[in-house]
Amino acid sequence: MSYQVIARKYRPQRFSEVVGQEHVTQTLSNAIASGRIAHAYLFSGPRGTGKTTIARIFAKCLNATDGPTVDFKDDDERCIEITQGRALDVLEIDGASNNGVEQVRELRDTAPYAPASCRFKIYIIDEVHMLSTAAFNALLKTLEEPPAHVKFIFATTEPEKVLPTILSRCQRFDLRRISVAKIVEHLTHIAKQEKVTVEPAALQAIARGADGGMRDAESTLDQLISFCGGKITEGDVLSMFGLTSQAQVISLAAAILKGEAEPALRELNELTSGGKELRRLVGDLLNHFRNLMVFQVSKGDVALLEISEAEQSALAEQAKLADAAAASRILEVFAECEYQLRGAASRKILVEMSIMKAIEAASAMSLNDVLDHLQQLRAEGGTAPVSVTNSPAPKQAAKAKLEKPAVAKQEATAQLSTAPVPTGGPALWAELLGCLGPFVKGNFAEAHLDSVESGVLSIGFPPGQENAMELANNPKTLKALKAKMAELGQDVRLVRLVAASTPANWTAPAPTPVVQEEAPAGSSETHAAEQTPPETPKQPKQLKPPEGPLDINEFKNDPLIKKALEVFKGQIVDVRT
Repeated sequence: MSYQVIARKYRPQRFSEVVGQEHVTQTLSNAIASGRIAHAYLFSGPRGTGKTTIARIFAKCLNATDGPTVDFKDDDERCIEITQGRALDVLEIDGASNNGVEQVRELRDTAPYAPASCRFKIYIIDEVHMLSTAAFNALLKTLEEPPAHVKFIFATTEPEKVLPTILSRCQRFDLRRISVAKIVEHLTHIAKQEKVTVEPAALQAIARGADGGMRDAESTLDQLISFCGGKITEGDVLSMFGLTSQAQVISLAAAILKGEAEPALRELNELTSGGKELRRLVGDLLNHFRNLMVFQVSKGDVALLEISEAEQSALAEQAKLADAAAASRILEVFAECEYQLRGAASRKILVEMSIMKAIEAASAMSLNDVLDHLQQLRAEGGTAPVSVTNSPAPKQAAKAKLEKPAVAKQEATAQLSTAPVPTGGPALWAELLGCLGPFVKGNFAEAHLDSVESGVLSIGFPPGQENAMELANNPKTLKALKAKMAELGQDVRLVRLVAASTPANWTAPAPTPVVQEEAPAGSSETHAAEQTPPETPKQPKQLKPPEGPLDINEFKNDPLIKKALEVFKGQIVDVRT
């Protein structure tokens, strides 16, 4: 007997053998059992999910000698003829090559004739969306009122291209992509039948590469058996099809979440040097961060995910590095990258840029969080809070006005400089604060340097500063503090933020003295300056929100608005009063 490829050799012959489409096979089985058989059916879904296979099985059920029945005999001659494609009354037509109106008219003219030997004359039209509009129109009348002995079964991968007038005359069944777990289970069965040893990781790689198509997975296994012989490893699958291992995807994702740009780019370079296909890699990253987002939102419920135990452990670890919002921002970056890859000339450069953007997105704060934090800093530092005022016009919406005079910004800076520090360590604390940006530095306004011991830098936050501590606990910020300590000659392996009250032996640095003009030596002014202790800094006055309409030019030229535009790479689209 001539050799048969695995996809044909193990093609399902009964509804019970179809994998992953129980919602279709069960409905058709019930329809046959109850005698509620329609005259036209449409099976739609991705390639390799079983559309034509189900159509053939359905034809066998209808034309079985003892039928219509789901439990037909294996040696039924009519069913064997349909399986082998030589049944005169079951016609399979390729819609791609027979898409003209003349072919459809011929079908329409032969339909009224009674079947030669079977109960029904069945027309199976594959890729029916390829028919021309004229061909569809020629089929309409026969499709709506066919003879009692005629059944139509259509299959398509693009149901949106089928005319609505055709769709309305059919019972439609949408076939799903087959899950990774079910593909792995089916391939394991085939490997045992073929007496081939396949590593579980290799089966997982094949299933991931098949993208929900069982036929693609079977063809891949068939090719690997020819290439590798009796034993197939994960490395064989990855090298042959340019796939990325699960461990490599997890490692690259971890580098992105930790803000480690150099290791991430190095990992990407190793993957591209090994011949990995960049589009598949970006797709794997999209799937991984999607799983991370769902894992965060569902609070660790893996029932919503199709993942292995190794990936489950990795998601549990990476969930500590980023929340669902961060995973969502990273997803947006790689989704845009996947779209641009279709027409990109320099694909590696595009993926490298996307990785850098993803690192920034992982540690970014939303605009609402930034504005809330700025308002909190103003309230704590005595600067003008955000005020919401009504517009003088009666029907105009109320808008928030941000008042940010230069004096208030200087007072906020002075407030940051008076953060408590340990005795003998104000210089070190000032150096650490100096390496942080203006927004990030505000998170440490009430913090203090707790200790530097055994390679661990501890920063304490007093009671009531839980929100600031949470905002400060950012991988990018902690990395900057660690780098600053290394620059100062101290080896710090871990930066730890702790909730603790300010120790009793800690003192705040002396307030900045007032700069005065020099006076002649021995003068009374000099003597007074030496004797008079520095005044306690007064609390800045609360600035009242301005009255009247908003000055648009003043708003656009405001220093803090300009800074926000620079940080978020944005532009002012509209200013309303």
